[in-house]
Amino acid sequence: MYQKDYVLRMIEMIGDLIAAIRGMIKKGEYKQASDRLSDIYYNVLREDASFFRTIPESDLTNKLLQDHNYTNGHLEILAELFNAEAELCLAMDNKSGSIEYSRKSLILFEFIDSEQKTYSLERINEMETIRKRIELLKK
Repeated sequence: MYQKDYVLRMIEMIGDLIAAIRGMIKKGEYKQASDRLSDIYYNVLREDASFFRTIPESDLTNKLLQDHNYTNGHLEILAELFNAEAELCLAMDNKSGSIEYSRKSLILFEFIDSEQKTYSLERINEMETIRKRIELLKK
Protein backbone atom coordinates (compact mmCIF):
# COMPACT_ATOMS: atom_id res chain seq x y z
CA MET A 1 0.00 0.00 0.00
CA TYR A 2 2.79 2.41 0.90
CA GLN A 3 4.63 1.72 -2.35
CA LYS A 4 1.46 2.41 -4.34
CA ASP A 5 0.91 5.71 -2.50
CA TYR A 6 4.54 6.65 -3.12
CA VAL A 7 4.22 5.96 -6.86
CA LEU A 8 1.02 8.02 -7.04
CA ARG A 9 2.72 10.93 -5.28
CA MET A 10 5.67 10.65 -7.69
CA ILE A 11 3.32 10.73 -10.68
CA GLU A 12 1.57 13.82 -9.30
CA MET A 13 4.93 15.51 -8.67
CA ILE A 14 6.08 14.68 -12.21
CA GLY A 15 2.80 16.13 -13.50
CA ASP A 16 3.59 19.41 -11.76
CA LEU A 17 7.12 19.44 -13.19
CA ILE A 18 5.82 18.72 -16.68
CA ALA A 19 3.31 21.56 -16.35
CA ALA A 20 6.27 23.85 -15.55
CA ILE A 21 8.14 22.50 -18.58
CA ARG A 22 5.12 23.18 -20.80
CA GLY A 23 5.18 26.74 -19.49
CA MET A 24 8.83 27.03 -20.51
CA ILE A 25 7.98 25.72 -23.97
CA LYS A 26 5.21 28.30 -24.35
CA LYS A 27 7.66 31.04 -23.37
CA GLY A 28 10.17 29.80 -25.95
CA GLU A 29 12.64 28.63 -23.29
CA TYR A 30 13.48 25.45 -25.19
CA LYS A 31 16.95 24.87 -23.75
CA GLN A 32 15.70 25.14 -20.18
CA ALA A 33 12.77 22.83 -20.95
CA SER A 34 15.10 20.29 -22.54
CA ASP A 35 17.51 20.44 -19.61
CA ARG A 36 14.69 19.98 -17.11
CA LEU A 37 13.34 16.98 -19.05
CA SER A 38 16.81 15.41 -19.09
CA ASP A 39 17.07 15.89 -15.32
CA ILE A 40 13.74 14.15 -14.77
CA TYR A 41 14.69 11.18 -16.94
CA TYR A 42 17.86 10.63 -15.00
CA ASN A 43 16.67 11.47 -11.49
CA VAL A 44 13.38 9.59 -11.64
CA LEU A 45 13.95 6.78 -14.16
CA ARG A 46 17.72 6.41 -13.67
CA GLU A 47 18.56 6.50 -17.37
CA ASP A 48 19.58 9.21 -19.81
CA ALA A 49 16.92 10.49 -22.19
CA SER A 50 18.85 9.04 -25.14
CA PHE A 51 18.42 5.53 -23.72
CA PHE A 52 14.64 5.76 -24.02
CA ARG A 53 14.75 7.29 -27.47
CA THR A 54 16.73 4.34 -28.85
CA ILE A 55 14.18 1.73 -27.76
CA PRO A 56 12.08 0.70 -30.79
CA GLU A 57 8.33 1.24 -30.50
CA SER A 58 7.66 -2.47 -31.03
CA ASP A 59 9.83 -3.36 -28.02
CA LEU A 60 9.03 -0.46 -25.72
CA THR A 61 6.81 -1.99 -23.04
CA ASN A 62 8.45 -5.43 -23.03
CA LYS A 63 11.97 -4.03 -22.72
CA LEU A 64 11.05 -1.69 -19.89
CA LEU A 65 8.91 -4.15 -17.94
CA GLN A 66 11.10 -7.23 -18.36
CA ASP A 67 14.65 -5.96 -18.78
CA HIS A 68 14.46 -3.00 -16.42
CA ASN A 69 11.74 -4.11 -13.99
CA TYR A 70 9.75 -0.93 -14.45
CA THR A 71 6.24 -0.76 -13.05
CA ASN A 72 3.14 0.72 -14.64
CA GLY A 73 3.89 3.81 -12.56
CA HIS A 74 7.28 4.17 -14.24
CA LEU A 75 5.63 3.69 -17.64
CA GLU A 76 3.11 6.40 -16.85
CA ILE A 77 5.88 8.82 -15.92
CA LEU A 78 7.73 7.95 -19.11
CA ALA A 79 4.56 8.42 -21.17
CA GLU A 80 4.21 11.92 -19.71
CA LEU A 81 7.86 12.68 -20.42
CA PHE A 82 7.57 11.46 -24.01
CA ASN A 83 4.49 13.62 -24.46
CA ALA A 84 6.35 16.68 -23.17
CA GLU A 85 9.27 15.82 -25.50
CA ALA A 86 6.79 15.67 -28.39
CA GLU A 87 5.49 19.13 -27.51
CA LEU A 88 9.04 20.47 -27.28
CA CYS A 89 9.96 18.98 -30.66
CA LEU A 90 6.83 20.46 -32.21
CA ALA A 91 7.60 23.90 -30.78
CA MET A 92 11.09 23.64 -32.25
CA ASP A 93 9.61 22.66 -35.64
CA ASN A 94 10.96 19.11 -35.44
CA LYS A 95 7.92 17.27 -36.80
CA SER A 96 9.56 13.86 -37.12
CA GLY A 97 10.78 14.02 -33.52
CA SER A 98 7.35 15.09 -32.36
CA ILE A 99 5.72 12.16 -34.18
CA GLU A 100 8.27 9.71 -32.75
CA TYR A 101 7.78 10.87 -29.15
CA SER A 102 4.00 11.13 -29.61
CA ARG A 103 3.78 7.55 -30.87
CA LYS A 104 5.87 6.22 -27.98
CA SER A 105 3.82 8.20 -25.49
CA LEU A 106 0.60 6.86 -26.97
CA ILE A 107 1.89 3.26 -26.87
CA LEU A 108 2.66 3.62 -23.17
CA PHE A 109 -0.61 5.37 -22.31
CA GLU A 110 -2.60 2.70 -24.18
CA PHE A 111 -0.71 -0.06 -22.38
CA ILE A 112 -1.32 1.57 -19.00
CA ASP A 113 -4.98 2.11 -19.85
CA SER A 114 -5.41 -1.58 -20.72
CA GLU A 115 -3.57 -2.76 -17.59
CA GLN A 116 -5.05 -0.52 -14.92
CA LYS A 117 -8.40 -1.26 -13.40
CA THR A 118 -9.28 2.37 -12.77
CA TYR A 119 -10.79 4.61 -15.40
CA SER A 120 -8.98 7.88 -15.99
CA LEU A 121 -10.73 10.54 -18.04
CA GLU A 122 -7.53 12.59 -17.95
CA ARG A 123 -5.57 9.73 -19.54
CA ILE A 124 -8.29 9.15 -22.16
CA ASN A 125 -8.24 12.85 -23.07
CA GLU A 126 -4.43 12.86 -23.22
CA MET A 127 -4.45 9.88 -25.58
CA GLU A 128 -6.95 11.60 -27.85
CA THR A 129 -4.85 14.76 -27.91
CA ILE A 130 -1.79 12.73 -28.87
CA ARG A 131 -3.69 10.88 -31.62
CA LYS A 132 -4.83 14.21 -33.08
CA ARG A 133 -1.28 15.60 -32.96
CA ILE A 134 0.05 12.55 -34.82
CA GLU A 135 -2.64 12.82 -37.50
CA LEU A 136 -2.00 16.55 -38.02
CA LEU A 137 1.74 16.05 -38.28
CA LYS A 138 1.42 13.23 -40.80
CA LYS A 139 -0.25 15.55 -43.31
